[in-house]
Amino acid sequence: MKKKVLAVILGAAMIMSLAACGSGNTGSDSGDGTYTIGISQFAEHGSLDNCREGFIQGLAEEGFVEGENLTIEVENAAADQGTTKQISDSFVSDGVDLICAIATPSAQAAYNSAMDTDIPVVYTAVTDPVEAQLADEDGTPVGNVTGTSDELPIKAQLEMIREILPDAENIGIMYTTSEVNSVSALATYKELAGDYGFNIVDVGVTQTADISLATDDLLDQVDCLTNLTDNTVVNSLATILDKANAKNIPVFGSEIEQVRIGCLAAEGLDYIELGKQTGRMAAQILKGEAEASEMNYETITEPGFYVNTAVAENLGVTVSDDLLETAVESFDSISS
Repeated sequence: MKKKVLAVILGAAMIMSLAACGSGNTGSDSGDGTYTIGISQFAEHGSLDNCREGFIQGLAEEGFVEGENLTIEVENAAADQGTTKQISDSFVSDGVDLICAIATPSAQAAYNSAMDTDIPVVYTAVTDPVEAQLADEDGTPVGNVTGTSDELPIKAQLEMIREILPDAENIGIMYTTSEVNSVSALATYKELAGDYGFNIVDVGVTQTADISLATDDLLDQVDCLTNLTDNTVVNSLATILDKANAKNIPVFGSEIEQVRIGCLAAEGLDYIELGKQTGRMAAQILKGEAEASEMNYETITEPGFYVNTAVAENLGVTVSDDLLETAVESFDSISS
């Protein structure tokens, strides 16, 4: 009889152990009241850095504070798509509670690495989650993955460029041919440009080494440049601005940091706020209030107008008082 009782106890213990091993990380912690999040960031530049900082702030607002009940591991792929897979594979191997993926290549890699696990993936700075195959047409997740989109307010951007440059005809856009965000945004620019009397001149690049020659090519054909949220291009923005300034050609940005460092203006996003929104979504998952697979991706619905008056003065461009009054933030200097 004692042997039978012992066998039942041991069997129950084994079942509980196996159940624990097979349970997901969603809404659970590491067993001691703390959580571990792996952040996979595609490249290091102001937009994505702000996403990361905002994400951490958003988590803290919801009670997940680094150094108290949260451990954060940050890895940067240095704009190398192969490295994104190594990073996400490592996070899966470490058994993190959640992966935050910043930018489309990192998001795609993280989702693929975590697909056969219970580790949720929360992305940010993904312009077109549907095109990136992270969401269906109605916004629902394709799996245990959700996040925020930095879809560009292209119509508002074109309206703003027309108001600032009433005589401009050709807008130059440089993009990375392998980045689905950029291909999607470029198509929208081409679709809408004619409504505002513009022609889009585009040049595709495959790597950072292409940027210098591509910039020279564009500047010979256009009245201004406008940036996408293209990581390879934004990573080389200093080079683009130097060449454009030498020819007195305005460069428009797609978010606040690009304007801060020398773009003329943008109808764009505040990536700190986008990151906070993403952090709050991640907190819901960690608290067990929702699963990533149940959460449609989100966007920031209202862009902001940002302008650099020092750049305008250097270029001899007039920004009307009416437009200046609508600025969420204006800069009177160029930060390095």
